[in-house]
Amino acid sequence: MGYSKIKSYAKINLALNVVGKQSSLHKIESIISFLDLHDEILIKSIKNKNHKIKFIGKFSNNISLNNTVSRLLEIIDKKKLLKHAKFEIIIKKNIPLQAGFGGGSMNAAAILKFLIKKKLIMISKKEVYKICSLIGSDVILGIHSNNLILKSNNTIKDFLIKKNIFILAVKPSFGCSTKKIYSKVTKFRKARFNKPTKSMFNLDFLKKMNNDLELIALNKYQKLNTLKFFLDELSKVEFVRMTGSGSAIIAYFKTYKLCKEAEKKVKKEFKNYWCKTAKTI
Repeated sequence: MGYSKIKSYAKINLALNVVGKQSSLHKIESIISFLDLHDEILIKSIKNKNHKIKFIGKFSNNISLNNTVSRLLEIIDKKKLLKHAKFEIIIKKNIPLQAGFGGGSMNAAAILKFLIKKKLIMISKKEVYKICSLIGSDVILGIHSNNLILKSNNTIKDFLIKKNIFILAVKPSFGCSTKKIYSKVTKFRKARFNKPTKSMFNLDFLKKMNNDLELIALNKYQKLNTLKFFLDELSKVEFVRMTGSGSAIIAYFKTYKLCKEAEKKVKKEFKNYWCKTAKTI
C-alpha cells in the first residue's frame, strides 16, 4: 500500500481577544484564517506492533517524542477506535515552530480528519471535539480548516468565503512559549465576536482589531519591537499584527506584488529571520 498525502495548513489569528480565565486556561475569542503555507504529511497502513512517526524538513528539529501526533494516536488506540491498525506517518515541517501558526495542532487535526474521511474510524462530532481537547486547545480549529470565528464560549462559526488576503509572515530566530506569554496576561477584554458576520473578515474591520498577546511579547522581546516597527513602516501595508502567542509577526497587503516587494526589504534587513509570502485560503 502506498502513502496517502495530506496537507496540514498554517492558521493565523487575524485578531485575538483574551476575555477571561476558566480554571488554568484563558478564554479567548479570535478571527481565524488558514494560509496556503502547509506541512506535508505522508501516511500509510503498516503491519507493525506500533505506529511509526517521523518528522523531516527544515523545522523538524527539537520536536518532542511526546507531540500532538503521538498523543492523537495514543488517544485513538486507548479508545480502540482503530482496532489493531497501525500507521507510518512522515511529516515534512515547512511551518516554523513556536511561531503562532499552530503547526503541531494542525498536524494532529489533519490526520484525524483523514482517518474520519477514509472511515478508518467512526466517531460522533461530540467525540471529535473531546479527542481534540485532549490533545490541545487549537486542534479543533484545524478540523474546520476554513475562515472561522472562535467565540468567547468556545463555539466556532465557519464562513465559506474566500478573501485571498496576501500576507508577509516574518519569524525571528527565536520562538515564543505559549504558556509563558499567557502567564503574563493580567487584563481581560469584553467579548466582541459573539455575533460573528462575514464583514469581520474585511480589512477595514480587521485594521481596528488587535491581538491582546502582542504587547506582552513585544515587552518581553526587544527584537520583536524592532521587527514590528520595521513592518509598520513598509510601503502600502494595510496593518501589522502578531499571530497567536508569536513569535511570527504578519504584515497584511492587498496584492501579491506588494508582498513580494516588502519581502525583499525584510530579507535585506533581517538576514537570519524566516520570511514567507503567502495568502489566505
